[in-house]
Amino acid sequence: MASLTFSEQTRLARLATDRVRRAAVARLLSSRLLRWRFGAPVADELLIVPQDLRTADPSFADEIAIGQFGFGGAVAYIGDGSPFDLKPPSKEWERELHGFGWLRHLMAAETEEARDQAIDLVLEWIRRHGSRGGVAWEPPVIGRRLISWLSNASMLLDDVDQATYDKIADSLGDQMIRLSATWRDAPAGYPRLLSLIALVLADLCVAGHDRHLREIEDDFAAELEAQILPDGGHISRNPGIPVELLLDLLPLRQCFAVRDRAAPKALSDAIQRMLPFIRFVRLGDGSLGRFNGMGSPNLDLIATVLAYADPPVSLPSHAPNSGYARLARGETIILADVGSPPPLELAGQAHAGCLSFEMSSGKYPLFVNCGAPGPADHDWRAASRATASHNTLCLGGKSSSRLVLNDLLETIVGSPPIRFPAHVWARVQDLPDGGIALKAHHDGYRRQFGIIHRRQLTLDVSGGKLTGVDKLGPPRGQLRLSMDVPFAIHFHLHPDVACTEAPKGGRTEVVLPNNERWAFSAKGAHVSIEDSFYCADLSGPRRSLQIVLRGACYGENEVTWELERRT
Repeated sequence: MASLTFSEQTRLARLATDRVRRAAVARLLSSRLLRWRFGAPVADELLIVPQDLRTADPSFADEIAIGQFGFGGAVAYIGDGSPFDLKPPSKEWERELHGFGWLRHLMAAETEEARDQAIDLVLEWIRRHGSRGGVAWEPPVIGRRLISWLSNASMLLDDVDQATYDKIADSLGDQMIRLSATWRDAPAGYPRLLSLIALVLADLCVAGHDRHLREIEDDFAAELEAQILPDGGHISRNPGIPVELLLDLLPLRQCFAVRDRAAPKALSDAIQRMLPFIRFVRLGDGSLGRFNGMGSPNLDLIATVLAYADPPVSLPSHAPNSGYARLARGETIILADVGSPPPLELAGQAHAGCLSFEMSSGKYPLFVNCGAPGPADHDWRAASRATASHNTLCLGGKSSSRLVLNDLLETIVGSPPIRFPAHVWARVQDLPDGGIALKAHHDGYRRQFGIIHRRQLTLDVSGGKLTGVDKLGPPRGQLRLSMDVPFAIHFHLHPDVACTEAPKGGRTEVVLPNNERWAFSAKGAHVSIEDSFYCADLSGPRRSLQIVLRGACYGENEVTWELERRT
């Protein structure tokens, strides 16, 4: 745990002041005197209906018919009642319920029964929550609901009676006005950008909002430029957020085209940066690296957004703004985290995985970080963020990052953020023999132990041999600690990968599902096979194995290890 430094206290004071200011502006703009600024108070004419790119499951309608509402990592049983009567099993479930993203499943069912269910639930929400606060009226929840209602407007509004049409149109207009007034109060990062995306989309789709669209475009463009880094990653460093953003930004760009309006340059530029970045952080099975809040991958959604990308070209080996490196030779891909945590207000989901890496051979993941758990497995979250849950070195049983415990900061961020390492250096270079190497170091253990962790990964030209060197030592000169400190270098295996103990002096064997075999060996530490866990699975945490190199650091140590494909 870590207390706040003076500079962090100053930053927290600015964040708190900014939060109060944003909330005050939201309250002021929500007043009846100023609501006129945001366009027509009803959405009585839709100009276009945006496309929903998210995968739909028609069987969801059958689940509702038997009294089940499953999303947000939990299934709620409603019987003959209403989902709005239930005590929500989690905040995530409640937000998904009020966000109405599940309407697409009813749309996909293409039955009158599913359509009637959708309309009835929307009308019930309007009756129960149309003028209330709480989770249903958080800015990002309003944003998701607006996008969902607009994307499914043909199901909700076509051929309905006038009273139903008026109720839904009135509610849409009210939500647009409320979000126009309160988006500034959304949490920093993705929630605030989602709120702005919804506003721009609604202004494009609903007649009478062109003036407000011109006003909000500048705020939208500024937020995009602030959040999407030059290399295409998101400022939070979560590899999955660009996918979520593109699922909304791609239809938004199309709406600009349909309305014969020029899309903001910031929108086009952000899309063009994010699409290759997603390819950059993808392993051979199509999943994204499990770094900094990335959990169970939805391969269908990743494939959907990449269908909008240009034909594959050679990818860079380093994304310096996002803090990731990529080594690829033959059928082997290695992704490495070589960045510091994001700013405090965006570090609530970040992981202490500096210099960790993931590896796939062909379409099979081999080494993977434990990943972020789903909403239903909140108890696993703290463990999954620790350094020991990543494929890197852990010194003294401590993480290379520190949780920052502060009640006000946690209220602003939503969960304890992390800080450190303060300085991370990395370089990737092509080798004369056709291989590729990563050299990197971080100072996450310098304050407590006076030690720098240096790592080198070298992948040969065929992709069949990975050599690693992990060094511990002072920033300069020599160091002898007053007492030896234990270290462990973790190599977490995907749950579908088998591993067998090496005979004395031999090599540990790693076996992939296709029976491909790799041999692992090390010098400078004791090799053991230990239990592990894997959180990034739709079914919840799974048991797995890990290879661990253990030893004691007296001040300066070097461990070399090798993984080689067996012929």
